[in-house]
Amino acid sequence: MTVLLSALLTAALLGLLWVLRRQNRALQHLREAVRRGQPLLREESSDGGLPAWPALTETVNQLITDNSALRQQRTDQLAQLEATLGNLREAVLIVDESNYIHLANRALREIFPGTRDLVNLRLELIVRSGPFLDYVRATRAGKELPREEFEIIDGSNLHWIEASGAPIPSPDGKSQWALFVIHDLTSQRKLERVRRDFVANASHELRTPLSIIKGYIETLVDGHETMALEDRAKFLKTIQRHSDRLKSIIDDLLVLSRLESATPGLKFAPLTLAPFFHGLAEEYRRRPAGADHDIVVNVPAEMGPVEADSDKLTQVFGNLLENALKYTPKGSRVEIGAQATMEDEIECYVRDNGTGIPAEDLPHIFERFFRVEKGRSRETGGTGLGLSIVKHIVQLHGGRVWAENRESGGLAILVRLPRVQKA
Repeated sequence: MTVLLSALLTAALLGLLWVLRRQNRALQHLREAVRRGQPLLREESSDGGLPAWPALTETVNQLITDNSALRQQRTDQLAQLEATLGNLREAVLIVDESNYIHLANRALREIFPGTRDLVNLRLELIVRSGPFLDYVRATRAGKELPREEFEIIDGSNLHWIEASGAPIPSPDGKSQWALFVIHDLTSQRKLERVRRDFVANASHELRTPLSIIKGYIETLVDGHETMALEDRAKFLKTIQRHSDRLKSIIDDLLVLSRLESATPGLKFAPLTLAPFFHGLAEEYRRRPAGADHDIVVNVPAEMGPVEADSDKLTQVFGNLLENALKYTPKGSRVEIGAQATMEDEIECYVRDNGTGIPAEDLPHIFERFFRVEKGRSRETGGTGLGLSIVKHIVQLHGGRVWAENRESGGLAILVRLPRVQKA
């Protein structure tokens, strides 16, 4: 009797284990179907001995089907939005309730070139701006906010943007998203900063000689009757010198204005560099600053002509020669010349054997009013605009200009020009 009871219990346990194993396998199939997002196929399905299994399977299959349909609907809606907004000039951004990006059109990706694939990234990873993130949250919450400007840090870059936004429902209608139209103001703000710096520098440069002239005139007005003739003459010469400097600054500002206008007035014609450079060098040898320098011309005899505006190039290389003579000691050697670099380009240069320029200043010497040493241009009569004029003229010729310190000592200014101007 005991043996029979033991056998029955063993059989019952084995049957229970078999049923539990079937149920576990059925639940695993169900879980895998949910994970894949695909309905459970009938042939894969087993009721596992559960009476409610068919109804459970049918319910789960329906949930999976509905969820897939919603996801496809959302994908289709976002694709339609991308097709509609993708080519707009304005940048468009759509974020969900968790600040994940769901749409970023081409214009937006151009604002943040360091991260091309923005979709499915959190906005905080792209935008380093607390005020803008607060603006996003407030907009999504339904607050009516005016268009605002923000500074955005993108890695090492700083962007200025103008944004306006509105809340929108998510594709499934269960949450609130937000859509933003963004204008990139970075170039505009940089130009404004350059303009402000230029106005400030120009005002300072003009005020310096004016203040000196005003001071000397006031002294002459108050004391001309008792002032010695020698002192009067000295005062008048100082006024004349600073009046000439004031005129030079104004003339250079007018030149820059013409060069930056829509019609800079360049007249291109074939120019043979050998006689051009020899004539320029001879002119500067006759000047007091060039009389005590060794000015050398190096142009290969086979060097062909270049299409250029000879008057403007006279201004370019005249400025460069004048600087080389001005900032090198007496007896220094100054070279002006040209060499062929490519079939369609030539490279001109002005070299000296002076002290050169600190490496950190080399990229800035073509900026307006930049000085390697404060007061250097004022003491020598310069306006601080000569090299900026040089850069503008070279660029209008389709070329480029840069400066290098020579290994043997001194400075070299190099000008690369196309042989023929583009139509």
